[in-house]
Amino acid sequence: MSESPWSRIGWRNLGRNRKRTVLTALGLAVGFFAVVFIVGWSQGIMAEMVESATSLVNGQIEIHDAEYRPERSLYDTIGGRDGTDVEALLHTLDADAAVVAAAPRVYAGGLISSGQATTAGMFMGVDPARELTLSRFLDPLLIGRMPTLGRNELLVGEEMARQLSVAVGDELVVVSSAADGSMANDLFTLVGVFGTGLVELDATFAVMPIADLQTLLALPPERIHEIAVATSDPWIAETAAARLTDSLPSSGRAVEVVSWATLNPAMVEYVALGESMYFVIIIVVFAIAIFGVANTMLMATYERRREFAVMLALGATPRSVRRVVFSEAVALGVLSLALGAGLTFPLMVWFHTAPPDMSWAVGDVTLMGALLSPSLRVEYDPGFWVASAAALFATAILASLLPAWRAARVPPADTLAGL
Repeated sequence: MSESPWSRIGWRNLGRNRKRTVLTALGLAVGFFAVVFIVGWSQGIMAEMVESATSLVNGQIEIHDAEYRPERSLYDTIGGRDGTDVEALLHTLDADAAVVAAAPRVYAGGLISSGQATTAGMFMGVDPARELTLSRFLDPLLIGRMPTLGRNELLVGEEMARQLSVAVGDELVVVSSAADGSMANDLFTLVGVFGTGLVELDATFAVMPIADLQTLLALPPERIHEIAVATSDPWIAETAAARLTDSLPSSGRAVEVVSWATLNPAMVEYVALGESMYFVIIIVVFAIAIFGVANTMLMATYERRREFAVMLALGATPRSVRRVVFSEAVALGVLSLALGAGLTFPLMVWFHTAPPDMSWAVGDVTLMGALLSPSLRVEYDPGFWVASAAALFATAILASLLPAWRAARVPPADTLAGL
């Protein structure tokens, strides 16, 4: 297929003032990059926030007794007082394609004393092997090692260790209420200290093997408070939770399977707010681009008004004049798109695969309960890239409407007379 004469005219006219053409095309290309990068970076921040918040301790899905939240009573274990077949639950979860890890847990509030100081805390019983595959707050430890089952060993957060003035090897008195109504207390040895960077968490949690905490609380092995589940992608947790609700074996009492979105609606709202801001960014950037291109083409039209007057005087129709201006806009759009793609795609691949670390300039940031390490991480969204490219091209076309209309209305006689 031969090249359209209007296309040839468009490319030829763009070459008349190459400096202005290149600057305008670069402006559109930078606008395209700005939109793609800002939206991709915002999506990267949101993704890191969700991943950090869910993978630190909680996981993406939580399974517990229907009465457990919000009071988190010691007695509201999965399956009630009769408990449940924990191994059967874990086997079902491990078999699900979306599940990458599952860990049982037991919780209890109480007091911890070092002899020098006493503080309130939340005791967390975990299966060390499973817990390390699900959460990040115990790996790596700041100091020490993981507790060994049956030896009355525990971990505490960095802030709690400071408050109690203890070090690895010191003994701590642990006091809580047992499930049989008695006062539970025992002596534990501190074998490690963890640090998440979140002071509230580091000052509250004391972690020990789940069987040791069950023994302390007079809970049999089949009684646990929850199973935390990690999925391959936080954004599929809602679907996975609905599927697991139907597939888990019955335990005699209602069980809730809830995703992080249900447990943390504030974070969902924050993500939605961030997504709504994308459109504001897009509108602002492309509004500026339209104004810049329109201004450039109006200047070009004004400088060439005698040329358009000659065309009209020789019998060219206003439509033909408009097509000349439109052909320049199309050529400018193609050039801008080529420059924008050449600038944007390599940088986006770099920022996605090896995002530059910005913690040297900003430091760690806490956002919605998640600890973020500042970086230029961006998320891929090819559909948005295509939409942005189409918007870039449309911007060049829309910006030519007014110049094309004015070019077609140049009065030949007055213009050629020098008026």
